[in-house]
Amino acid sequence: MALELRPNCECCGRDLPPHSTDARICSYECTFCADCVQSVLLDVCPNCGGGFAPRPIRPALAWRPGLGLAQRPPSTRRVHLSYSREEIVAHVARIRHIPPESR
Repeated sequence: MALELRPNCECCGRDLPPHSTDARICSYECTFCADCVQSVLLDVCPNCGGGFAPRPIRPALAWRPGLGLAQRPPSTRRVHLSYSREEIVAHVARIRHIPPESR
């Protein structure tokens, strides 16, 4: 199963096209821009509490049959957080001192 490649930052709404090197994801594919991960979320996913990694770039060309961007297109469904800024700040403050690999 291919990554969903969500089209936007779930925090600020910024567009994150499939080739964006600024997209960050958690292990559940929650998607945020690098700015929000660094300045708002402090490397704490507001949904699951995990950390983030750069989202891989899906190859534009199908170097192998059926495995390019055209054959496995990104999602067009925009996702937004269901938590208030205050809830996010409290969640981040509660667990940010714990390294992501230990959460």
